[in-house]
Amino acid sequence: MVHAPPNPALPWQTLDPDQALDLLQSDRQTGLTQPQVAERQQQYGLNELETTDGRTSFAILLDQFKNIMLLLLIAVAIISGVLDLLDLQDGTIAEADIPFKDTVAILAIVILNGILGYVQESRAEKALAALKSLSAPKVRILREGSVREVEAKELVPGDIMLLEAGMQVAADGRLLEAANLQIREAALTGEAHAVEKQVKLQLPEDTALGDRVNLVFQGTEVVQGRGTVLVCNTGMRTELGKIATMLQSVESEPTPLQQRMDQLSKALVYGALALVAIVVLSGLITVGVGNLRELLEVSLSMAVAVVPEGLPAVITVTLALGTQRMVRRHALIRKLPAVETLGSVTTICSDKTGTLTQNKMVVQSVHTESISLRVTGEGYTPEGQFFHSNQPISPAQQPELQALLLACVICNDSVLQKEQGNWAILGDPTEGALLVVAGKAGLQKDTWDNQLPRLNEIPFSSERKRMSVIVANDRANPNAELPSVLADTASLLFCKGSAEIVLAAATHVLVGTDVEALTDDRRDRILAKNNQLAAQGLRVLGFAYRPLELISADETDASTEQNLIWLGLVDMFDAPRSEVRDAVARCRMAGIRPVMITGDHQLTARAIAENLGIAEPGDVVLTGQELEKLSLAELEHHVDRVSIYARVAPEHKLRIVQALQHRGKIVAMTGDGVNDAPALKQADIGIAMGITGTDVSKEASDMVLQDDNFTTIVAAVEEGRVVYTNIRRFIKYILGSNIGEVLTIAASPLLLPASGVPLTPLQILWMNLVTDGLPALALAMEPAEPNVMNRPPHNPKENIFARGLGLYMVRIGIVLAIIAIALMVWSYYYTASTPGNPERWKTMVFTTLCLAQMGHAMAIRSNTRLTIELNPFSNPFILIAVGLTTVLQLMLVYVAPLRNFFGTHYLSPMEIGICIGFSLLMFVWVELEKLFVRAYASRRVRRDRSR
Repeated sequence: MVHAPPNPALPWQTLDPDQALDLLQSDRQTGLTQPQVAERQQQYGLNELETTDGRTSFAILLDQFKNIMLLLLIAVAIISGVLDLLDLQDGTIAEADIPFKDTVAILAIVILNGILGYVQESRAEKALAALKSLSAPKVRILREGSVREVEAKELVPGDIMLLEAGMQVAADGRLLEAANLQIREAALTGEAHAVEKQVKLQLPEDTALGDRVNLVFQGTEVVQGRGTVLVCNTGMRTELGKIATMLQSVESEPTPLQQRMDQLSKALVYGALALVAIVVLSGLITVGVGNLRELLEVSLSMAVAVVPEGLPAVITVTLALGTQRMVRRHALIRKLPAVETLGSVTTICSDKTGTLTQNKMVVQSVHTESISLRVTGEGYTPEGQFFHSNQPISPAQQPELQALLLACVICNDSVLQKEQGNWAILGDPTEGALLVVAGKAGLQKDTWDNQLPRLNEIPFSSERKRMSVIVANDRANPNAELPSVLADTASLLFCKGSAEIVLAAATHVLVGTDVEALTDDRRDRILAKNNQLAAQGLRVLGFAYRPLELISADETDASTEQNLIWLGLVDMFDAPRSEVRDAVARCRMAGIRPVMITGDHQLTARAIAENLGIAEPGDVVLTGQELEKLSLAELEHHVDRVSIYARVAPEHKLRIVQALQHRGKIVAMTGDGVNDAPALKQADIGIAMGITGTDVSKEASDMVLQDDNFTTIVAAVEEGRVVYTNIRRFIKYILGSNIGEVLTIAASPLLLPASGVPLTPLQILWMNLVTDGLPALALAMEPAEPNVMNRPPHNPKENIFARGLGLYMVRIGIVLAIIAIALMVWSYYYTASTPGNPERWKTMVFTTLCLAQMGHAMAIRSNTRLTIELNPFSNPFILIAVGLTTVLQLMLVYVAPLRNFFGTHYLSPMEIGICIGFSLLMFVWVELEKLFVRAYASRRVRRDRSR
């Protein structure tokens, strides 16, 4: 009987190949037998990612109608329909009236808001589908002694998998054999450079994912070489499967805006129900049960008045307008609520490569025996200068530098070329950086390849850590002139690689145009410089050469790379984007803390973070290994003071985001790899890279950076703050008006018993959708305030009514109600004693409330500046909205079909003039409030100064 192997959830990097084979009961030469495969497929299942069922479309649609405000409107529509039905049965409905129009109108609004919410929430979760696409469809394996090609889903632990360049790795496994095997693991680690795989190493159990060079992982790509792999983990047990598990376990939290809207809904509905109860009870006490029908109609009108039916649409349009502005600033918003959430961000967790840096290796300085030079320039453009002690130096006057830069060109397999106006590298980015620095000194690869044709090459390997080329000196070629120290030899060997390795093979050093002995003091000085540069997070390469005229043909490669002449050191790193430092400073000014989370080495991470101002010298760097040992509570203790996380794994990023959120932070998280997807989904704002990002990261995100630039995040945060400010502005406008309407309606049965309700549900819907909605949309177009990025983010947990918004709404609502009630009482007795329809007073109240809101919209554009002080054309939309809404309101009074449908009455010029006069009082009041606020603030300043 064949026994299944032990659970493969083991630290395979700690085992040598033979131990791994024994544990999995597999054979290096023949692989598994068919019975073994069948039993393991039954035990471990197929090698594919599993999905969990999400909400159905119907469930999402049904959830929209659980909103408490919509439930209130549905109840109002039902009661209104019942009353109309009773009127039809009694024959008491007016001949010109349309039955059930209030019910139909209210239900239409309910359905519209439900559909609007459904559209926002019904985006299918595609992150897992994109993750599954990374699984290789076919794979070559060794089974029962023969090589065969099978579906990747049929792999089981213990299979022997064969890899070669261009293939996608189909499962996690332990290397058995490797020949120059390099695998790009950016999907998992986020680091772009390919990893050189090694078989013989046994690594500690806590080795970071990016450093497990004796393992391969599902979803990664073989760049070059070939390898034989023992499959250890399949399906959901792979690193990719772990990410899928995390992705499915992350639950989407409501955004701050959604939480605030929920608070608002409950406050409005509970407040409305309490007010309705007070009015009905008061009416029953004062006028008795006989007036119950009128009290019920008043209650229905109050319920409709308290619900801001147009608010969801206005918020949606405002967020959509914000997304359009962000697109112009290279940020693509995938989920509308994310626009507002950006304005509440307190912490930005950013990847390093490509976001904070250029994702281009750039040479910073070169060091020969006699001189150290700083190199300027941007990216891959071969333009820049060489400086010594801040003085420009001509490379042509430095023989040592010329020889060193020539070695950079000759010992190089990459190509630097111009594509569509931009310089690009074909090949390894490190070698590309060497071509760029040589180009800044006027050395071109094409020219020197002709001058010094390659005869032989000793390739780079992980064991040797160096590369050498042997070239012939075509002394007859007049196109290029060799440095004099190199000119008299028939052939040359150039070597580059690890500074320690190359230096160990050197016996002499080039000093000016002379070759001198490499003494122990010189050797120690070079090693000290190398260590100093490496400690700064720089990648350092050493260069040497050797004339080969006296080399005999039977000498081996190993002996050929001895007795070298040292040329110098070249250091480089992925340079920070020049604009990011200013963006980080803007973050600091705006009260936002930037945090770097990277899979790169801690020294490199520290150097970049300190350069950009993300961290200060001496700040703590937390590595993945250290983070692994911390509990969530301990991590929460660290996150407020750690700004650099290095060598992190996917689960670490997720834990960091969760710890920050537990500390009450609103977190934006950037990422481009598959490994970032769970953290992107967990974060309040997940930000994927548009250029380098994987489909998985984009589908898990809320926002995509089209230029992969940290600066774009800061621009998006600014837009988010503008959007939130404008949302608060039009909420003040809409709800202040609604409170005025509710109070006016509530006062009617108390002040004018048996007079009937002054506003019908249909008229209230008109006010809430048109006279509130159009100006509110215009207020959403207000430009940014000058200090929008000079203040800290507002508390993400703050109540919707915080910072005076609730008090303002109540105050304005009361003022509007006083104006409307005064007009209502006067016009009731006026219309009763003058010719014409005595019901005109209701139209006067309706018109006054609508026109008063126009004055409110004009005045609310600023909290402190008078309307006359504002540029009227800085937001022309408000002028258009106020003008259009006023015309539409007048059409309801003077266009007969509209008058009949909305139940209004014709008003004389004097009566409409009185409505306008009362309406202007609202505008005057808001302007006077601004003067009072300014005077109070000025008095406080003078008092403080006098102290």
